[in-house]
Amino acid sequence: MDDITSSQNVASEKPAEHRQAYGTAKTENLRDNGLWRIILPAFVLICCLVLLSFPLIILTPLFFNSLDVNAAANLANTPLTWIWITMVIIEVGIIAIVVRGLIKIFMTTAGMYQHQSPQNFADQSKDSL
Repeated sequence: MDDITSSQNVASEKPAEHRQAYGTAKTENLRDNGLWRIILPAFVLICCLVLLSFPLIILTPLFFNSLDVNAAANLANTPLTWIWITMVIIEVGIIAIVVRGLIKIFMTTAGMYQHQSPQNFADQSKDSL
């Protein structure tokens, strides 16, 4: 029984760690000018338009070329129009999913803070815990 109590005494007599505070946990200046609420959605919108435009810029001339009667594939009796239509449908579908995700992620975050100050938002998140 003495062995158990002596090991407990050793465990409770650990040396105290040196701790020092370098600042406060709260941010002192929570105000911003709100410019990021305009820039972030605009940047996301521009990226979504670029994401949509590049595949269509590439596939549109190929599609119109496949409609030409004198195109090499049409002269060889192997029309490729269905390939370009299928690729446009697939790529627009994938792009729609990506754009929807980007808008959900970035636009709702920017809109959430639109009518709230950061302090009010922090108070609401603290109350929900």
